[in-house]
Amino acid sequence: MAPQDVRVRFPPSPTGNLHVGNVRSALFNYAFARHYGGTLVLRIEDTDVARSTEESYNNVLDSLNWLGITWDEGPDVGGPYGPYRQSERTEIYRGVVDKLVESGAAYPCYCTTEEREAREKARGGDTIGYDGFCRDLTADRIAAYEAEGRPHVLRIRMPEGEIAFDDLVRGHVVFDTRNVPDYAIVRSNGEPLYTLVNPVDDALMGITHVLRGEDLLSSTPRQIVLYRALSRIGVGSGITPRFGHLPIVMGEGNKRLSKRDKGAGLEEYRERGFLPEGLMNYLALLGWSISDDRDVFTMAEMAEAFDIRRVNANAARFDHKKCEAINAAHIRLLSAEDLATRITPFLQAAQYVATPPTPDEQQLLIGAAPLIQERLTCLSEAVDKLAFLFIPDQELAIEPGAALKAEEGPVLQASRTALADVTWDHASIEAALRSALIDGLGLKPRKAFGPVRTAVTGSKVSPPLFESMELLGRGSSLTRIDRALATVPRG
Repeated sequence: MAPQDVRVRFPPSPTGNLHVGNVRSALFNYAFARHYGGTLVLRIEDTDVARSTEESYNNVLDSLNWLGITWDEGPDVGGPYGPYRQSERTEIYRGVVDKLVESGAAYPCYCTTEEREAREKARGGDTIGYDGFCRDLTADRIAAYEAEGRPHVLRIRMPEGEIAFDDLVRGHVVFDTRNVPDYAIVRSNGEPLYTLVNPVDDALMGITHVLRGEDLLSSTPRQIVLYRALSRIGVGSGITPRFGHLPIVMGEGNKRLSKRDKGAGLEEYRERGFLPEGLMNYLALLGWSISDDRDVFTMAEMAEAFDIRRVNANAARFDHKKCEAINAAHIRLLSAEDLATRITPFLQAAQYVATPPTPDEQQLLIGAAPLIQERLTCLSEAVDKLAFLFIPDQELAIEPGAALKAEEGPVLQASRTALADVTWDHASIEAALRSALIDGLGLKPRKAFGPVRTAVTGSKVSPPLFESMELLGRGSSLTRIDRALATVPRG
């Protein structure tokens, strides 16, 4: 379907936190390029000077690197078609605009907003959008407007008839140009608009395929007309890219997932401790699957199997629970050392672990990681689950809801006695406590081990008790039991 020289692009605007819908587009372009051994171009669309910031630009690069999306050409790595930031391509656009006007493909429009609105009101809604009033102005009328000092925008002259193309996701698509009015490509202050710079850059950078969200489908006929106009004036290769419009991502209430919705911004997932491979795996499922009976896979496996023709055109609903489940599945695939490394920044942020971790802390993290691995949905949850291991014995507080009762005092005393001289490994700890509490006191396991868990962790819920005590060590475990005994009410 595609040659080896596939060239696709991801063109984010540096105007804030990346939206997961945009990340999904980046992922599909990445997989498409890697599947065919092609080129992924990172192009920064920063012509919106008022909203674009250097901080957001750096955030884009950092976010994509965190996600594992690598590009072959871009502002930081260079390439034969640079510069790759649109703010640095102004002279290129001016040269193209001059040629478009000379060829008649573009024309100046001097209409004011009030004039356009008045004509639209008089038409009664018979014509959608701009009515082409300035399409065929005489030279005298243009000269008169210029003499007045009237500002003007530049518009593309849309042809009559139909614009048709074969969408890689949606099949054959047809637009009637009566519903696509002449559109502006340059503001009255001379600034180029997205409607110009996006197709111009595609043409000059040799982009062969454009994979993007369904919300941009309506702009496609305008861009196709501009690609053709660019070809006629010798700009670019003369090839119109193939389009593939990805399914819209839906949020709550059967509405498109917007930037304001919970779970829409990439930064939220980084802060919660999602694995990039887990998040990317889930985003891939929003419109595509590697097979009917498999949900968990890597980006490399996706790239190997990716076929744009298998993307579902129907809207994809963002399911937060499914996203968490996929992430949890990837957490379970990590080695103990890798998981320990990944949870470390969260424990450091909570000031439980030093920066960098001490050798003892590092060993404790590696030992503790497997105890919580099956229980984690995201990495940040490790803080609450493991804090007790790093809190000094004298500072450990028992949670209000876990306060010990008078009848639990004998349980702790028997535990203290049983553990005093036992070999300190989890199997020996378990055997000693079972013998003392279940066989000796006749308690059920929950009644037997619950007070010990509270004493050594400060909570009724913790990682596996005996393994946790082994990690804590004999000294800390016994000290904590002694401190808990002192809090037990007298019967």
